[in-house]
Amino acid sequence: MQTNLYNLYPELDTFKQSMIKVDDLHEVYYEVCGNPDGVPVVFLHGGPGSGCNPTQRRFFDPSYYKIILIDQRGCGRSKPLGSIVNNTIDDLINDIDLIRKNLGIDQWLVFGGSWGSTLGLAYALKYTQHVTGLILRGIFLSRTTELNWFLNDVKAFYPEPWETLCDFLPIGSRNNPINAYEKLIFSDDTAISIPAAIQWNQFESSIMTLLPRPSSEQAINGAVELARARVQIHYIQHQCFVSERDLLAEASSKLSHLPTVIVQGRYDMVCPPITAWELKRAMPQAELYLVDDAGHSAMESGTTSALVAATEKFKNLS
Repeated sequence: MQTNLYNLYPELDTFKQSMIKVDDLHEVYYEVCGNPDGVPVVFLHGGPGSGCNPTQRRFFDPSYYKIILIDQRGCGRSKPLGSIVNNTIDDLINDIDLIRKNLGIDQWLVFGGSWGSTLGLAYALKYTQHVTGLILRGIFLSRTTELNWFLNDVKAFYPEPWETLCDFLPIGSRNNPINAYEKLIFSDDTAISIPAAIQWNQFESSIMTLLPRPSSEQAINGAVELARARVQIHYIQHQCFVSERDLLAEASSKLSHLPTVIVQGRYDMVCPPITAWELKRAMPQAELYLVDDAGHSAMESGTTSALVAATEKFKNLS
């Protein structure tokens, strides 16, 4: 682990905000900030379904990097919000590369956390020639064991949030929460779908950090909560569209030349560290930093520091 403690860079504004038409239905939002002539880096958000926020711009030195953030299909400022039509990992990969070409970028650094680490790896596997390196956090590969952990086994460590999640449901449907929530969240009646979506999202939020976070005073946007939940459940129910792939084997054979930094919270209860460990074994050139006092969130101090240290490291590799 790096010896220096790194903080986020100061807040910064964008110099470009744009929508790109990616098919007959979807428009994808992306923004660019930092140095217009800098080294390109693309930020891939988690979820699936969460969208980007201004804090995520601050992992990168704005005087050095040209920073591109993308709201994936159905997420954030992309339209239509919450749509699961034509929304698969292959669609997202193609959107990312379309944005790359639209910006006139030949190669860029790929930065992704949680679901973004899955997407980043899958993008690098398809468009290897356009990737200079990978910074990946909270590794998730959507294997059955990982989904079973999140959808059931994590209750061994977080029984209270799990009970809250299940108590929202009718008694007869609590043995399969994902299917029960899917029915509620995809209801046409927002009086049913939005409260269910808020409850679903709150479960993941409650297990994100090693230590409990103070409750947020931020107002809840029902439409955003619903979109996030719908996109996430859509992906989970399709095993994130990677169920027949062995991403570890693919990375081992095709990405062994790429400089890679993996940052993982030791006590990550959303994406347990075994997956990061296995990815490091598949990619021996990768550097793995296990943050001993962190869970899943990128905003815990040790993880934030390690991620900023990684972006600093890549400044010396360009």
